[in-house]
Amino acid sequence: MTETVFIPPEPRRSTRGGVFVPPLLLLPLVLYNLVALLFMGGNPAGWNTQIFYVAMVSGQPWALTAGDLLLVLGLGCLFFEVLKSTNTGRSSVVEHMLSTLVFVVFLVEFLLVGAAASSVFFLLMMMSIFDVVAGFSVSITSAGRDVTMN
Repeated sequence: MTETVFIPPEPRRSTRGGVFVPPLLLLPLVLYNLVALLFMGGNPAGWNTQIFYVAMVSGQPWALTAGDLLLVLGLGCLFFEVLKSTNTGRSSVVEHMLSTLVFVVFLVEFLLVGAAASSVFFLLMMMSIFDVVAGFSVSITSAGRDVTMN
């Protein structure tokens, strides 16, 4: 008579904590600079260029501008940045520091570069500071739950 011993496989460890993802709000920052400097000649008024419009049932036209489209991209990036901030892996500290650096670049550019003197850039900069504050707030809150005081 033989005995069969079943040894279950070790559970798979989540690689989610170790994956490094650069700050997503870097994408709208780079895109803004490329479009504003290459295609708009440094004129921030170019962001008011209408891309298309739709006649609404009310009879009023709804127009989508280039700036509106970039803000929608920025909001999507902010959403995923907030989701990323729930990660408590080792790379999260580096990601928070890089998000802070992205905000500093936004701020310096807003204050010093004429092409960045637009409400579109300002709102992208506000998304960046919300990302920084949300990231640190979520990290501090989750770290507080991980530490138990006896």
